[in-house]
Amino acid sequence: MADDEPEWFEVNVIDGQAEVLANSHTALAYGAYQYLREQGALSVSWEGKRVAFPDAFEDFDGAKTTTPFEQRTYLNVCAYGYTTPWWGWERWEKEIDWMALHGVNNPVAMEGQEFVWQALWKDFDVTDKELADYFSGPAFTPWQRMGNIEGHEGPLPQSWINKKHQLQKQILKRMKALGMQPVVPAFSGYVPKAFVERFPDAKVYEMPRWTGFENATYWLDPADPLFKTVAKRFIELYTEIYGVQGYYLSDAFNEMLPPVSEENRHAELASYGKRIYESIAQVAPDAVWVMQGWMFGADEEFWDLASIEAFLKDVPDQKAMIHDIGNDRYHVWQRTEGFKGKPWVFGFIHNYGGSDPVYADFSDYVEQLDVVTNSDKKGELTGFGVFPEGIHNNSVAYEFLFDLPWNTKPDMKEWLANYTKARYGKTSPELIAAWEKVIKGVFSVSYWKSRWWEGSAGAYLLFKRPTIDIVNFDGHPGNLMALDDGISQLIELAPLMDNAYLYQYDIVDFVKHAVSLHVDLMLQEVVNAYSSKDFERGDELMASIDVAITKLDNLLGFHQESLHTWLSDASAYGETAQESAYYVNNARLQLTQWGGPKLKDYASKAWQGMYKDYYLPRWKMYLSAYRIAKETQTPFDDAAMQEV
Repeated sequence: MADDEPEWFEVNVIDGQAEVLANSHTALAYGAYQYLREQGALSVSWEGKRVAFPDAFEDFDGAKTTTPFEQRTYLNVCAYGYTTPWWGWERWEKEIDWMALHGVNNPVAMEGQEFVWQALWKDFDVTDKELADYFSGPAFTPWQRMGNIEGHEGPLPQSWINKKHQLQKQILKRMKALGMQPVVPAFSGYVPKAFVERFPDAKVYEMPRWTGFENATYWLDPADPLFKTVAKRFIELYTEIYGVQGYYLSDAFNEMLPPVSEENRHAELASYGKRIYESIAQVAPDAVWVMQGWMFGADEEFWDLASIEAFLKDVPDQKAMIHDIGNDRYHVWQRTEGFKGKPWVFGFIHNYGGSDPVYADFSDYVEQLDVVTNSDKKGELTGFGVFPEGIHNNSVAYEFLFDLPWNTKPDMKEWLANYTKARYGKTSPELIAAWEKVIKGVFSVSYWKSRWWEGSAGAYLLFKRPTIDIVNFDGHPGNLMALDDGISQLIELAPLMDNAYLYQYDIVDFVKHAVSLHVDLMLQEVVNAYSSKDFERGDELMASIDVAITKLDNLLGFHQESLHTWLSDASAYGETAQESAYYVNNARLQLTQWGGPKLKDYASKAWQGMYKDYYLPRWKMYLSAYRIAKETQTPFDDAAMQEV
């Protein structure tokens, strides 16, 4: 910051030359990007960029634009599993530049941890062999780090650890050069099983298995003297390796309930909170302890107001920050009255599991932000954030969301006109009208709630484990008829759009979503037809589904990301044929089996290769077996078939 004012930028054009003024690097970058989008000169997204600078800009005397949000936070710890495990510096550099253009100044930076953990546990006599059994595979590291799993699909190659170590150095250097204050990891109490064996007198809890995974994890009680010692050493090592940091993330209870006794519940929670904070402050007294507010919503039954207050009460207000990431599902800030004096960041996850149904809710984002900023219960609200578990989808949502800290009540028609002009090179009333239909169809959905249904997390029925119970599915959110109309209008306008790549990209994305929803309806009809022994009708529907999915899968080759690119990136990350094969297997397992028995198909993907070569064959095999059972009047084991 160049002064003590809220961050601001100002754009003026004199004699055709644009000049951007600001009091921070990220405000400067955002201000430039905002102006260039208004001129239709620049659009930068995950799908690509469009650059069309004029020879000169019209003279313009701009006003100062400010933001009341000190932090503009970005990324979720889970994105380091769902999206970035195969990223190198070239891809990370682009993402950090994207952050700057979108005003991000408080990113969550989680690469390179295992290098530190490795050094830490060796200091406590854990051997290389034991660490190899401890670390999970590259596609599953976030949940290892959060204490949810241990040793899942490992061992983690040393070359991967070393690459991510070097990468984090580059990431932090670039972030700090752009004026960002990254959030990095701290010790939250989870220890390897080998550590427990080395220190049998330590007070360590074997935690409940997370979502049904087999391996237990182990949590060291913060009251045990070893907790303070281990935490101190972790931050010392992190500082030696990556430099002094200002924000340390420590989540001890992410979807893991604290081990407390009912008679001393609040006293024990208060002790946990105080000691976790002190474990950071002992080494980094000027740093802030960051925690995700997700646990308070996801485990709301445990985390009543009294428990939350107890956990936070002995932590100095200005030395803690809560990322209230899940306001598309929970509204923890309201229940806690703004976290009782702790600074906090209001935000949305939006994307879960890197899964990519097309959806967002522009009006809901505006309304929620209006409610929270005008609430007398907002407490010390200091930031706004977007915390996707995975990226590379619905980029329009992130473009809109990161504008809100600077303009909390945008005019939607004006915003759409600027967005389309920047993204496609031109706009028109007809184009805006088509987009408004699409907004009514899919961008008026605050949460893709049907992703969770009957223990399966696939974005569409097509992506879920096959079951005849889909006839009881109530339907997806959104308005399919409005989406279909919007797509038709966009296609009619296509000849006037000069074959704009990003225009074509968006149409394909919307078609992907619409076809998936229509296929879901057809799958329900197939089950009904076979159930009533109308085999001819069921077979006709299956043939239509086959054609639709095959055509869609071919069309999705237009998109930047596919099963092929995901697996190719994984393979390319290997330094030997053996490593490449291991990474590819890790990548496949995440898309297919990840989530355990309670979160099946959590990372489902609407990609080329997944439709035709995975989801369709799985349903065809299942429905063929169901058809035969109905035709031969033999019992059908639905549960057993789901596991085939």
